Amino acid sequence: MHKRRVSDPIPLVDQLTFDDNRLVAGLSGEHDAHLQIVEKAFGVRIDPRGNVLNISGPAAARTEAASVLRWLYDRLRAGHPIASDDVRAAAKLSTSPVAAIDEQGLAIKTPKRLISPRTAAQRAYMEALGRADLNFGVGPAGTGKTYLAVAHAVGLYLAGKVERIVLSRPALEAGERIGFLPGDLKEKIDPYLRPLYDALHDMLHADYVERRIASGEIEIAPLAFMRGRTLARAAVILDEAQNATVAQTKMFLTRLGEGAHMALTGDPSQSDLPRGETSGLSDALDLLDGVEGVAISRFTAADVVRHPLVARIIDAYDARDAEQRR
Repeated sequence: MHKRRVSDPIPLVDQLTFDDNRLVAGLSGEHDAHLQIVEKAFGVRIDPRGNVLNISGPAAARTEAASVLRWLYDRLRAGHPIASDDVRAAAKLSTSPVAAIDEQGLAIKTPKRLISPRTAAQRAYMEALGRADLNFGVGPAGTGKTYLAVAHAVGLYLAGKVERIVLSRPALEAGERIGFLPGDLKEKIDPYLRPLYDALHDMLHADYVERRIASGEIEIAPLAFMRGRTLARAAVILDEAQNATVAQTKMFLTRLGEGAHMALTGDPSQSDLPRGETSGLSDALDLLDGVEGVAISRFTAADVVRHPLVARIIDAYDARDAEQRR
């Protein structure tokens, strides 16, 4: 915590009192790491005294910091643990958005965790997923595009609003071709689909996922396997959609059947298609913008919810690319 010099004026203080010391320890974090995140975000000082947190600083900043701390404490009291990323996300959302998350019913409860938006862009994305039958989530890595789309699909499935979940990716990344990998077809393809398995296992227990895969209610397959099918009453996601060609994207979009919900996620600036090949994601974004029933959600480096350094890395690359274009 910050040390105040004896000569410094005594600032005005807000006092937060909580009724459970154990939860206050979780709220504070190891070595008060969570409190330090809130301090840095709002320019305040927080002094813990048992179950009491004293917040000093400008009045508006004290109010915002207190609102975030109360919301995080309520999350802990509801049985949902918090990590440093949750604290940073809550601080980003600030006072009104934090309070509005649960009021808008955006949080998705899965057997393993409660999933709620961590940035304003994520909140708008989750609203769009609930409103439109066809969604595009585009932007840099680490912004939660795919994770939230999978969470929405899981929520629809658990609520009985769809009969199955279909997750897909183009089997093309970083200039590699699956034909050069060892093993049978499944062993060649699985590494490309692993991020989708990881997202599911983060929300659902492994044995449950395996049983649903065996029954066909959850399907994880390369984009090529979607050809010739009609996907009705399903939540369908195409991840890394920037690596699909225009023809592949059209094929995928026209699989949309009755009662289905579809989402395409990716970063148009990171296509691994051969030079000169138009990305189907970029083409679809231009073509379908404004079409009724289609929602496009865009993310920036400010929405990165991984390690804070990731956002700075993305900014550095973007600045260099912009300079090269000039």
